Amino acid sequence: MIIQRTESSRGDFSISSDPERLNLVWVHQYLANDAYWASGITFPVFQKSIENSLCFGMYLNSEQVGFGRVITDFATFAYLADVFIAENQRGKGLGKWLVEHILGHPDLQGLRRWMLLTSDAHGIYEQFGFRLVKHPEMVMEKPAILT
Repeated sequence: MIIQRTESSRGDFSISSDPERLNLVWVHQYLANDAYWASGITFPVFQKSIENSLCFGMYLNSEQVGFGRVITDFATFAYLADVFIAENQRGKGLGKWLVEHILGHPDLQGLRRWMLLTSDAHGIYEQFGFRLVKHPEMVMEKPAILT
Protein backbone atom coordinates (compact mmCIF):
# COMPACT_ATOMS: atom_id res chain seq x y z
CA MET A 1 0.00 0.00 0.00
CA ILE A 2 1.28 3.44 -0.90
CA ILE A 3 0.34 5.90 1.82
CA GLN A 4 -0.49 9.41 0.68
CA ARG A 5 1.65 12.19 2.09
CA THR A 6 -0.27 15.21 3.26
CA GLU A 7 0.71 18.83 3.86
CA SER A 8 -1.20 21.75 5.32
CA SER A 9 -0.07 25.31 6.10
CA ARG A 10 -1.31 28.23 8.18
CA GLY A 11 0.98 31.22 8.19
CA ASP A 12 4.44 30.10 9.31
CA PHE A 13 3.11 26.76 10.61
CA SER A 14 2.76 23.57 8.63
CA ILE A 15 1.80 19.94 9.18
CA SER A 16 3.33 17.14 7.16
CA SER A 17 3.11 13.37 7.06
CA ASP A 18 6.50 13.18 5.33
CA PRO A 19 8.60 10.93 7.59
CA GLU A 20 11.81 12.49 6.24
CA ARG A 21 10.95 15.80 7.92
CA LEU A 22 10.60 14.37 11.43
CA ASN A 23 13.17 15.40 14.02
CA LEU A 24 13.32 12.00 15.73
CA VAL A 25 15.78 13.13 18.40
CA TRP A 26 13.48 15.99 19.43
CA VAL A 27 10.33 13.82 19.44
CA HIS A 28 12.07 11.07 21.43
CA GLN A 29 13.42 13.57 23.96
CA TYR A 30 9.92 14.90 24.61
CA LEU A 31 8.30 11.48 24.87
CA ALA A 32 11.02 9.96 27.05
CA ASN A 33 11.42 12.92 29.40
CA ASP A 34 8.21 14.97 29.39
CA ALA A 35 5.28 12.76 28.40
CA TYR A 36 3.61 10.86 31.23
CA TRP A 37 2.47 8.14 28.83
CA ALA A 38 5.91 7.30 27.38
CA SER A 39 8.28 8.20 30.19
CA GLY A 40 11.62 6.48 29.81
CA ILE A 41 10.96 4.99 26.36
CA THR A 42 14.26 3.93 24.82
CA PHE A 43 15.30 5.25 21.43
CA PRO A 44 15.26 1.80 19.76
CA VAL A 45 11.69 1.12 20.94
CA PHE A 46 10.63 4.64 19.95
CA GLN A 47 12.23 4.27 16.51
CA LYS A 48 10.46 0.95 15.92
CA SER A 49 7.14 2.59 16.85
CA ILE A 50 7.77 5.36 14.32
CA GLU A 51 8.65 2.91 11.56
CA ASN A 52 5.35 1.08 12.09
CA SER A 53 3.04 4.09 12.32
CA LEU A 54 1.71 6.90 10.18
CA CYS A 55 3.40 9.95 11.70
CA PHE A 56 2.67 13.66 11.47
CA GLY A 57 4.99 16.53 12.30
CA MET A 58 4.04 20.12 12.94
CA TYR A 59 6.58 22.77 12.06
CA LEU A 60 7.17 26.46 12.65
CA ASN A 61 9.05 27.24 9.46
CA SER A 62 11.52 24.30 9.53
CA GLU A 63 11.60 23.73 13.33
CA GLN A 64 9.44 20.87 14.60
CA VAL A 65 6.97 22.00 17.26
CA GLY A 66 4.44 19.15 17.35
CA PHE A 67 3.91 15.49 16.68
CA GLY A 68 1.25 12.80 16.47
CA ARG A 69 1.08 9.28 15.12
CA VAL A 70 -1.54 6.73 14.13
CA ILE A 71 -1.28 2.98 14.53
CA THR A 72 -3.67 1.48 11.98
CA ASP A 73 -4.58 -1.27 9.55
CA PHE A 74 -5.96 1.46 7.19
CA ALA A 75 -9.22 -0.48 6.84
CA THR A 76 -11.06 -0.86 10.14
CA PHE A 77 -9.13 0.53 13.12
CA ALA A 78 -6.85 3.38 14.15
CA TYR A 79 -5.23 4.28 17.45
CA LEU A 80 -4.19 7.91 17.88
CA ALA A 81 -1.02 8.20 19.95
CA ASP A 82 1.74 10.51 21.13
CA VAL A 83 0.02 13.78 20.21
CA PHE A 84 1.80 16.79 21.66
CA ILE A 85 2.73 20.41 20.96
CA ALA A 86 5.91 22.02 22.28
CA GLU A 87 5.19 23.87 25.51
CA ASN A 88 6.23 27.26 24.09
CA GLN A 89 3.66 26.89 21.26
CA ARG A 90 0.63 25.81 23.28
CA GLY A 91 -2.51 27.90 23.54
CA LYS A 92 -2.60 28.77 19.83
CA GLY A 93 -5.02 26.06 18.66
CA LEU A 94 -2.19 24.05 17.11
CA GLY A 95 -3.13 20.80 18.86
CA LYS A 96 -6.69 21.02 17.53
CA TRP A 97 -5.39 21.72 14.05
CA LEU A 98 -2.99 18.75 14.26
CA VAL A 99 -5.77 16.38 15.34
CA GLU A 100 -8.07 17.75 12.61
CA HIS A 101 -5.35 17.16 10.00
CA ILE A 102 -4.65 13.63 11.24
CA LEU A 103 -8.34 12.65 11.29
CA GLY A 104 -8.74 14.08 7.79
CA HIS A 105 -5.91 12.08 6.23
CA PRO A 106 -7.32 10.45 3.06
CA ASP A 107 -6.01 6.97 3.93
CA LEU A 108 -7.78 7.04 7.30
CA GLN A 109 -11.33 7.62 6.07
CA GLY A 110 -14.13 5.08 6.57
CA LEU A 111 -12.54 3.30 9.53
CA ARG A 112 -14.95 1.51 11.85
CA ARG A 113 -13.24 2.69 15.04
CA TRP A 114 -10.72 5.18 16.35
CA MET A 115 -9.33 4.91 19.88
CA LEU A 116 -6.95 6.83 22.09
CA LEU A 117 -5.95 7.08 25.72
CA THR A 118 -5.64 10.36 27.62
CA SER A 119 -5.68 11.42 31.23
CA ASP A 120 -5.90 15.17 30.66
CA ALA A 121 -7.14 16.14 27.19
CA HIS A 122 -10.68 14.79 27.06
CA GLY A 123 -12.15 18.17 26.09
CA ILE A 124 -9.98 18.50 23.01
CA TYR A 125 -10.78 15.03 21.71
CA GLU A 126 -14.51 15.30 22.48
CA GLN A 127 -14.62 18.18 19.96
CA PHE A 128 -13.72 15.59 17.31
CA GLY A 129 -16.32 13.02 18.32
CA PHE A 130 -14.28 10.93 20.75
CA ARG A 131 -16.10 9.89 23.90
CA LEU A 132 -15.49 7.74 26.93
CA VAL A 133 -15.89 4.05 26.21
CA LYS A 134 -19.59 3.18 26.34
CA HIS A 135 -19.01 -0.31 27.66
CA PRO A 136 -15.75 -0.23 29.65
CA GLU A 137 -16.43 -3.77 30.82
CA MET A 138 -15.76 -4.87 27.21
CA VAL A 139 -12.35 -3.16 26.98
CA MET A 140 -9.43 -5.30 28.03
CA GLU A 141 -5.71 -4.75 28.13
CA LYS A 142 -2.61 -6.80 28.72
CA PRO A 143 -0.24 -4.50 30.60
CA ALA A 144 3.48 -4.80 30.11
CA ILE A 145 5.47 -6.58 32.78
CA LEU A 146 8.40 -4.30 33.47
CA THR A 147 11.55 -5.87 34.82
